[in-house]
Amino acid sequence: MPAEEGMRPALSGRQIAAVVAGNGLEFYDFITYSFFAVQIGRALFPGDAASSLMLSLATFGVGFVSRPLGGLVIGRLADRRGRKPAMILSFTLMGVAITGLALTPSYAMIGMAAPVLAVLFRLIQGFALGGEVGPNAAFLLEAAPPHRRGLYLSMHAASADASAVMAGLIGFGLSAALSPDQLDAWGWRVAFLIGASIVPFGLALRRGLGETLSDAAEEPGAARGQRAFTIVAAAGLMIIGAATISNYTLDYIATYAQDTLHMATTSAFAAVIIFGLCGVVGDLASGWLADRFGRKRVLVLPWLALFVLVVPTFQWLSALRTPAALLIATALLTLLHIFGSTPALLLFIEALPARIRAGALGIVYAVAIALFGGTTQLAVKALIEWTKSPLAPAWYMMAAILVGLTGALLIREPPRRQ
Repeated sequence: MPAEEGMRPALSGRQIAAVVAGNGLEFYDFITYSFFAVQIGRALFPGDAASSLMLSLATFGVGFVSRPLGGLVIGRLADRRGRKPAMILSFTLMGVAITGLALTPSYAMIGMAAPVLAVLFRLIQGFALGGEVGPNAAFLLEAAPPHRRGLYLSMHAASADASAVMAGLIGFGLSAALSPDQLDAWGWRVAFLIGASIVPFGLALRRGLGETLSDAAEEPGAARGQRAFTIVAAAGLMIIGAATISNYTLDYIATYAQDTLHMATTSAFAAVIIFGLCGVVGDLASGWLADRFGRKRVLVLPWLALFVLVVPTFQWLSALRTPAALLIATALLTLLHIFGSTPALLLFIEALPARIRAGALGIVYAVAIALFGGTTQLAVKALIEWTKSPLAPAWYMMAAILVGLTGALLIREPPRRQ
């Protein structure tokens, strides 16, 4: 280990806030769309309730199509010009998209122009978020003290889960305060505009960041050679694909509770809050544990438990259909998912060479998200309709976790830093 790396000071609270708050705000937009898919469908898309929801979910998926391009373009910018300008660009584009979607007139007012504009803003959102992940994670890895990289990188994931808490609290408050007609007409727009209002503050924070690209050092376990990198990239695709399917299936819990289990909107958003809180706690705890005991030791047991318990948990929830059962099931599945996913993602990031870290992570992440994130909620809805079984999401998650475990075992774990 180079001497200067071992003496690297910890990031200040302001620097950490600049990175993770921006990441959280960008995920807030994507998560809010997922939570309000029913209301957005009624406002912006034609057809009956089932058709408008399917079109809304399909448009949600469109945002993932442009993620690989964002990962490539903004990721290459981060590897060539620096992490900071890349993160400022991605955040600016997200501000444009989230504001535009919130202000799109309804289908009743402008006809087919409404879904066209929704698709356009989703493409911009996807491009921005595809380019956000690589520079963000690379900055945290390169700026963190060597023995705290697991904890610092877990803040990247925790910021996304914290945004789920915020989205859930806002959704819960709006659904409790507004009538169903008001929620359909303008309530969901308020949730997006709350996120848009924070964009100027996020940009100000990011402009104050330093730069880590010139100081980035290769990890002892980083892939060297074309064959090694190909294996790492394939394993990373498996890991992120599994984590994505699990995460977006759990993100779908608000829609699933309303549409499939026919539960109250307030109960659905309460589950969203539990999902986010458990995610934040699980991210930080698993990152800390990964620093102490190693990445693979921490991730294997939770993912094995999730593989075994996901179907019985959904079966139990489907049988009871009570608010308490929904909250317990959400907490259990979220913690098992997070305790496996965060160390697995860390394992992959550390295996990437520094000179291509932001771009490679951005592309692999975006491809995995485009293939699995953009299709997960639509696939879950379609599987439920096709099988007539509320257990379809569980079987989908179960298969994904098996693939993710296999990918994690393919990557060589670097020695732990002291």
